[in-house]
Amino acid sequence: MGIAKIVLTVFQIVLAVFLVGFILFQSGKQQGLSGVIAGSAETFFGKGKTKTADKMLKKFTAISAILFLITSIALEFIITTPQV
Repeated sequence: MGIAKIVLTVFQIVLAVFLVGFILFQSGKQQGLSGVIAGSAETFFGKGKTKTADKMLKKFTAISAILFLITSIALEFIITTPQV
């Protein structure tokens, strides 16, 4: 069980880094005052790319969050099971 615990722990750390990265790369729903004052940075041709990238980032965020939850439960099970 020692090797499984180490592998799951490393995998969970990698998932945590990816999860934080995916969340930080997503654009906000509102630009706030900076978007009103400076104007929108998106052009007619750039709008579709942003929406596609946001959808992909949301999908990756959901997948990595589910995998993080599964590895957390698996680690809890491995840690709390008595060693025989």
